Amino acid sequence: MTVVRDLHEDYGAVFEERGERALPRHFGRPARTQRAVRNAVGVTEHAYGVLVVTGEDRHGFVDNVVTNAVPETDGEGVYALLLEPEGGIRTDMYVYAAGDRLLCFLPPETVGEIAEEWRDSIFLADVEIAEATDDFAVFGVHGPEATEKVASVLHGAGAPDAPLSFTRGEIYDHGVTVIRTDATVGEEGYEVVVGADGASDVLETLITRGLNAPPFGTQVWEALTLEAGTPLYPHDMAGRIPNVLGLRNALDFEKGCYVGQEIVSKVENRGRPSKRLVGLRLDGDAEDVPAIDDPLDVRVDGDDVGEATRAAWGGAVDAPVALALVPYDSDAASATLVTDAGERDADVVDLPFVVGSDRSARAPRYE
Repeated sequence: MTVVRDLHEDYGAVFEERGERALPRHFGRPARTQRAVRNAVGVTEHAYGVLVVTGEDRHGFVDNVVTNAVPETDGEGVYALLLEPEGGIRTDMYVYAAGDRLLCFLPPETVGEIAEEWRDSIFLADVEIAEATDDFAVFGVHGPEATEKVASVLHGAGAPDAPLSFTRGEIYDHGVTVIRTDATVGEEGYEVVVGADGASDVLETLITRGLNAPPFGTQVWEALTLEAGTPLYPHDMAGRIPNVLGLRNALDFEKGCYVGQEIVSKVENRGRPSKRLVGLRLDGDAEDVPAIDDPLDVRVDGDDVGEATRAAWGGAVDAPVALALVPYDSDAASATLVTDAGERDADVVDLPFVVGSDRSARAPRYE
């Protein structure tokens, strides 16, 4: 459950459930709000499950199980994956070094299971794992004017410059941590972390004070990230090898062993994965976006070659768009998406569809 449901309702939110939390799906007229974020700035609430890892061995403990090198310097963060033994993605997460603790931000539907598993794996290490999901609210400020927006309401600190770095300051007399994002929507972005007791004041301030920033929900978030070529968990990621998605920002091949590393390294050493992530652009308007509850077949010249994982209205390109996995060496310029309502012709597009004021660090890169 969001800690600011009443305020969301005041702005006309329609809710959805995710990981036992209710979050706004939209606030009405999502296509218009999507344009507002692309052109200026908007504010959303992000759904994270939060783990707090403390103890002298905290860094080595987390570093040993995730795919990226965990920072030790206060104020720095990293995007990382937790893999299955077979190399598929189990979950993604952001890990931040915050003084004498690590903060791990995970999808809310995975946090309870991961917390229990990590506690069972501690043995003799000096590590403690605490779940703190209900202690915090996390608000995203995204758009080409995001820096100006944050600067207009943040006191006691400047907006951080480096991706996944953070500073501490105040908004509306509440202590906050402000994180520079990795541009998941293809625009400048920040996340504002605040204790649950200050969440309503901070959200109201972000929406109404300084530069105006309309609220947006998960529907717009999913569309913006799709345009930016950002794969999301679980839709595009769960069970897939990270190399196939081009998630090079989540992998550090120089660090110590982690679960699934052998499989991922073999894919890397082979020179290329079996598939790659591309975009599909379809004809139609905002009412013609195909529903993708489960992956849909993608065909080229009548043959099933891949699958589409997610679709949305691409306001920046004025067309329905989708993410799809196709053979790595395919050079097809067009494909057919097989939907429950029939076949849809589509142009195959290299990702991202959009690079706005910044490029998503999670947009696929194949080397």
